[in-house]
Amino acid sequence: MLERKLCINTSWCKGCGICATFCPKKVLEIKNGKVVIVNQDCIFCKTCESLCPDYAIYVNEREKDNE
Repeated sequence: MLERKLCINTSWCKGCGICATFCPKKVLEIKNGKVVIVNQDCIFCKTCESLCPDYAIYVNEREKDNE
């Protein structure tokens, strides 16, 4: 099973807002010139990741430990 997490590298973000505009679940907003996560409704569609011109946002995927 995969564990997914939406990640933002704020030092790379230029605040263009493309990711927030196209997010189908309105998970992202621009605040103080940077993208921020405003809710946990992300469906990990990776639209934000594919549209970010600065590669500042991505979905981290890893195998979940079976404990």
